[in-house]
Amino acid sequence: MPRVLVRVLPTALTLALATAAIPLGPPVPAEADSIIVGGRPVAVADSPWAVALSSRDRFGGTRAGQFCGGVAIAPTKVLTAAHCLREDVLGAAVTDVRDLRVIAGRDELSGPGGQEISVRSTWVNPGYDPHTNSGDLAVLTLDRALPEGDVVPMAGAGSAAYEPGTAATVYGWGDTTGYGAYASTLRAATVRVLPDSECVRAYPGGTQGAYDASSMLCAGETTGGRDACQGDSGGPLVARGSLVGLVSWGSGCGSPGSPGVYTRVSAAIGWMADRS
Repeated sequence: MPRVLVRVLPTALTLALATAAIPLGPPVPAEADSIIVGGRPVAVADSPWAVALSSRDRFGGTRAGQFCGGVAIAPTKVLTAAHCLREDVLGAAVTDVRDLRVIAGRDELSGPGGQEISVRSTWVNPGYDPHTNSGDLAVLTLDRALPEGDVVPMAGAGSAAYEPGTAATVYGWGDTTGYGAYASTLRAATVRVLPDSECVRAYPGGTQGAYDASSMLCAGETTGGRDACQGDSGGPLVARGSLVGLVSWGSGCGSPGSPGVYTRVSAAIGWMADRS
């Protein structure tokens, strides 16, 4: 079964266990919360554009209410996955989530330091299709600005960062094993950008989902072992110093022959340019 659509804790479980530890659950359902598989701890200071989305009201105090990842592309603009803001994920319309925040510059989610910045407004790509995962992009506008140096450039169409075989790094606060092993500090894993032909073979359609090279990018290792997982949704995939993808969907976590699928940032640049 694919880990498509949503990589966050189910709202029903979250609300029931708001003051308890995040429950361990099966790795397959898209709605389970989690961290990078096959990765390593990294210092937020070395990747300050990697941020966490948080709502203690919806997801409780564990790990400061983190439920998805995001990436700062401008001092007041953060990209994330559109599916992170769905009503069935949040348990309410995003406009009704009064404490939606971005956590930046903090090594330990529930620890001191860094900033928790309120989200002033949200924009969800009107072309987002929850059935195919195409167009999986949302933009958060922050209530106050991050430092100018805490943003990452976006790789446009034709960038060498998209070339197959390019080493890339995915960041997040998701499942470290695929079996519900949660962490509270940022992690990263090195993967490779894969040829579109390999991604189409992995996801030709049906229950495993369909890969669309015009709006998606996939990355991983042929033998598996390193991947994003539940809870990493919306987090950055960075190659050659530029943002190339946002964690979107996949089948399993780190499984051989099932690479992670990301929103293609070169396509996202066009969607944002067309926003009204």
